[in-house]
Amino acid sequence: MRRLLVSGLMVMALLTSVAGTALAGQPERGTIWLDGVQVRTLLPPAATPKEGTDKFYMVPGTGGVAAVGPGSAGYHGGHWQVYVVSFNVDPATLTLTSAMAIQDAADAGDITLTRRADLDFLCPIQP
Repeated sequence: MRRLLVSGLMVMALLTSVAGTALAGQPERGTIWLDGVQVRTLLPPAATPKEGTDKFYMVPGTGGVAAVGPGSAGYHGGHWQVYVVSFNVDPATLTLTSAMAIQDAADAGDITLTRRADLDFLCPIQP
C-alpha cells in the first residue's frame, strides 16, 4: 500500500512538472507598433542574444516599435535587434510609434538610442 502511494505521488509530481514546463513554453500574443499602426505579434520563448537583424525599439510608455514587417524590404521574420530609447526631453512632447519618428527624434537629440544585443529576440509579426 505504501509503495502504491509513493508511486502515485511520484507520477503526480512528474506530470505536474512536465505540464508546467509545457505551459511555460507557450507563445504569448501581443501588439507592437509598425509604421504608426499597432500590429499583432506572437512571442515564442526564443531569446537570440546578439543575433538580431531587424531593428526593434523599446520605448518606455509606448512599448515596442518595429522598423520593418511582413512585406517590407529587409524583413527577416522578426529576428529583432534591440535598441532601448532614453528620453532627453519631456516624453509627452513626442509620439514614437514608427521607426522614422524614432530616427527623427534621435537625429534631433530628443532621445538616445542604446544598442542592447543581449536583449535580441525572435518574435514574428502576424498579418
